[in-house]
Amino acid sequence: MARLNEIPFVKGHGTGNDFVIIPDVDGHLDLTPEQVRWLCDRRHGIGGDGVLRVVRTEHVPGFEDFAPVAEFFMDYRNGDGSVAEMCGNGARVFVRYLDATGLVTDNEVVIATRGGMRSTTINPDRSITIDMGIASTPRARALPHVTVGEQSWPATGVLIPNPHAVVFVSNLDEAGDLATAPSVTPVDVFPEGVNVEFVVPVGERHVAMRVHERGVGETLSCGTGACAVAWAARRHDEADAHGETTWQVDVPGGTVQVTETAAGALLLTGPADLVARGTVLLPF
Repeated sequence: MARLNEIPFVKGHGTGNDFVIIPDVDGHLDLTPEQVRWLCDRRHGIGGDGVLRVVRTEHVPGFEDFAPVAEFFMDYRNGDGSVAEMCGNGARVFVRYLDATGLVTDNEVVIATRGGMRSTTINPDRSITIDMGIASTPRARALPHVTVGEQSWPATGVLIPNPHAVVFVSNLDEAGDLATAPSVTPVDVFPEGVNVEFVVPVGERHVAMRVHERGVGETLSCGTGACAVAWAARRHDEADAHGETTWQVDVPGGTVQVTETAAGALLLTGPADLVARGTVLLPF
């Protein structure tokens, strides 16, 4: 008897930020938020910080114009079933999947995301570089503050295009257990929620971070968060932030590099690994 809800999946991660990859190149599958939450559940489903649906861009309503340049669209969903504009670690894993399955054959690949088209490069050492675009700051004039327990810090708001609140602390333990989302005020600075990064300096152009991702919780890594941290750290340390620089960002799951070009683009470089494949009985 055929299992009509049996679909293939691949499991992958970028510096510990893990994803369930669902191939759907012809766009037949309409994942519901409940199904995404189930897939990401580490006890009842496969387990992951998010879901990456692999679909040809021509089949994604509203993004068809990207198809001549970006054949594939990264349909990224957070672990709670919500959608997000972009995911840096997820983009690397997405490109690793395209390469490993032969869906792309060039080392230079453009993918489409809800945050726009992104150029990617598969490097000779098998790391992957994603052009994350240029960072911006929230339009709200108020300075965001982050609170954990009885401690509160001013934060730097960064959009890449996911929203981030970057906090510089003396010790990463000050972030607490991050079992619940830190409080960020005023709420109108980030009306759709925000990722919160806690950062400490390690050395010259070298920082370490922890992150609470909206819709997920604390994760071992966050690609857009690493870019936000490098962008904020450069402006925190360098009064005259011009020219190209590269920052090393240590995350709990490993290390990535973020290069800010002279033109302001943020290039995220790091590993991406595929670890398992199989089929899953997706709940209706």
